[in-house]
Amino acid sequence: MRLKKLLSALTIILISYSGFAQMAKVSVSGKIYEKSTNTPLEFATVVLRNVENTDLVTGGVTDEKGQFKLDVVKGIYDISYEFISLKTVVVKNKAIGSNSDLGIIYLEPDVSQLQEVVLIADVSTVEFKLDKRVYNVGQDMMVKGGTMSDVLNNVPSVTVDPDGTVALRGNENVRILIDGRPSGLAGINIADALKLLPADSVEKVEVITNPSARYDAEGGGGIINIVLRKGKAQGINGSIIASVGDPAAYGLSSNINFRSEAFNLFSNFGYNYRDAPGNSSTDAQYFNNDGTTNSFIYEDRTNQRLNRTFNANYGIDLFLTKTASWTHALTFSKESGSNPDNVFFNYYDADFNPTYVRNRLNDQISKEYSIEYSSIFTKQFEKEDHKLTANVAFSKNQDDENSIIYDQIIGDPSTLFTDVTINNQSQLRNLLQADYVLPIGEDARFEAGYRGNFQDNLTDFKVNENSVFTNLLEYKEYVNAFYAQYGSKYNKFSYFLGLRWEDSNIEVNSITVNDYNTKKYNNFFPSATLNYEINDDTNVTLSYSKRINRPRGRFLNPFSSFSSNINIFQGNPDLDPSYTNVFDLGFLKKWDRLTFNSSIYLNITDNSFEFIRKESGDFVTTDVDGVVTETPVIISTPINLAKEYRTGFEMNANYTPYKWWRLNGNFNFYRVENQGDYSYINFQGDEVVQNFDNIASTWFTRLTSRVTLPYKIDWQTNVTFNAAQKNAQGKRLDMTTVNLSFSKDILKDKGSLALNVSDLFNTRKRRNTVDLNNVSSYSEFQWRQRQITLAFTYRFNKNKERETQRNNDGGGDEMMGRP
Repeated sequence: MRLKKLLSALTIILISYSGFAQMAKVSVSGKIYEKSTNTPLEFATVVLRNVENTDLVTGGVTDEKGQFKLDVVKGIYDISYEFISLKTVVVKNKAIGSNSDLGIIYLEPDVSQLQEVVLIADVSTVEFKLDKRVYNVGQDMMVKGGTMSDVLNNVPSVTVDPDGTVALRGNENVRILIDGRPSGLAGINIADALKLLPADSVEKVEVITNPSARYDAEGGGGIINIVLRKGKAQGINGSIIASVGDPAAYGLSSNINFRSEAFNLFSNFGYNYRDAPGNSSTDAQYFNNDGTTNSFIYEDRTNQRLNRTFNANYGIDLFLTKTASWTHALTFSKESGSNPDNVFFNYYDADFNPTYVRNRLNDQISKEYSIEYSSIFTKQFEKEDHKLTANVAFSKNQDDENSIIYDQIIGDPSTLFTDVTINNQSQLRNLLQADYVLPIGEDARFEAGYRGNFQDNLTDFKVNENSVFTNLLEYKEYVNAFYAQYGSKYNKFSYFLGLRWEDSNIEVNSITVNDYNTKKYNNFFPSATLNYEINDDTNVTLSYSKRINRPRGRFLNPFSSFSSNINIFQGNPDLDPSYTNVFDLGFLKKWDRLTFNSSIYLNITDNSFEFIRKESGDFVTTDVDGVVTETPVIISTPINLAKEYRTGFEMNANYTPYKWWRLNGNFNFYRVENQGDYSYINFQGDEVVQNFDNIASTWFTRLTSRVTLPYKIDWQTNVTFNAAQKNAQGKRLDMTTVNLSFSKDILKDKGSLALNVSDLFNTRKRRNTVDLNNVSSYSEFQWRQRQITLAFTYRFNKNKERETQRNNDGGGDEMMGRP
């Protein structure tokens, strides 16, 4: 693989030999250009290997003019010229006996590696590849001092709503991997974990909208793979990042690496203190059976989320032989926090006259830790790209939340009562994986592999003693998967066909109420990708895959929160998995200053998940001065609907109008059609049948501008707009977010200062309207207010340019089992 060869080259060029310096040397120079644009390539790699003495290896990289100049010992050499996304040029048995100018070497795009090749490489934040898009975090100053959730919210095609839910092309059924696999680092609740883990530990994010058979079949909307940092440069090198912010946010992290010929030690350590004030409100109007107004309740909530997080990731790559390596890594994170959740319920009569105010304070304290050990063995055989990878990982997570809830009517101390809730969750996960790649001839490749993913989750939720809300939920998921795929290329046409088989054994047991659910099923998941190269700059791709989405966590847990006792979220332990057929037609075109990527997609989902709000049949009774009021309890819960059709059109573009100005744009329009009915019993004991047939269209767009100002100050602006979307029970309103950042290199480019403003206008709020038979409501939710962060980065024994180049290479491919 070209990326692998580049990694090897970058390592080789840093090796020095004591005897080498004693030999007579001559000068070798030249230039490397990109053929299609006839422009010089900065950071292209030149590696010279002495044919007669294999210990004599040297190399270097080109400057901004594409030029290189090296000193080598006289002899006969194999010379390779390499650059990410371009074909490597190899010159065999080149005799060098005197100072030599090798002239201009032209490199052209490489599509021979099918799905794994980068079609368009741009030294910018976003790269387009045949089967995915890659977002290079190392170049984005916008997320310095932030979290993984902030990282994802800057990735094209990805949106993160205010409560942390991640969506890809507007579809929340997305699988999130870390280093190519389900990871204990993600914790029990992936959305919460992403809001705690530091952005500085992330090297890049891969967005795969239509994965092949080698990937998990999980995720009807696609896969997001977060690749963590791991140093690759020779010797001791690394970086330290310190940040401070308002509201109070302090962070200190390090990325330190030591590499020799025999091993590579890598580490990431970080500590973060964050205060994230948030707020929400729900204004509800209740109706009588004849449609007249019965009452109003306006609910106002404030949060003060305080988190202290420590994370550590360290390991070693052992280079057993020239073709075999063995990696061991240990990851640990620990978090403690508090979240006083203060809710005021303002009650009004039918004429909107205030009657009383009730206050409910949920004083929550949480502790969480995660630990994971992983081991990866890689064997590279004699033939290029012929490789075997084996991986095992074991993790444990514990998440404990305790709350004391005080509830009383303002001005009447006699109404005070107290609830105590305990929500303890634990998870054990074991992963076994093996991947094999066999090149066949010049343009074909066969792949096969196995993955076993086994996890046990236990959730113990209690409200007081013997409450109806108390529940002990056991969730077990054992999935064994095998896959095989074959690809080849004929002239300008290439294809990749794959088949994955997954056997699932799922148990969802509500032990408290003796409700046991076992679901065993196995499925075939085919995938296919067809690509036609119109010319060196234009490609068309047609792909298909079948996907699955298994319900987990809060989707299943009958009770997980009691902060409000009239608006309750409740899981559904009887949810079935949904299945999605994904079709995608993509087009990629490159011009001199513009790279354009677009696609038309269709997702057809059976048994899709839909969140509904319904009357539970229960009431909260209050007595104020002898006046008794009964307020119906509204339940929000997920259900399986019959069918969902999701069609859309997406565009991505990188445009560099000037050397000092870069633009990246993403636009996604989609239409969602739901078909299905749902029935429930209302508070009067009558059956209510709701028809969920609904057609809604919406869109979102994101524009990122990066400008180099005088004095080499970088200015980055990120604007995201999410349009409104209707659903069967109401409407999600539009949302606009603007982020701003300034960055300046200092200390002779060894250091950087970055000033970030997240949510500049404080408008990142989820807003919804809901209309049921007997209640209508409007709600707003803001997880975190505007954040201002100042971050300082110091790099030692490496410069910014080399770090940037490494962030653009193929790190993480070994984890994915790729060649």
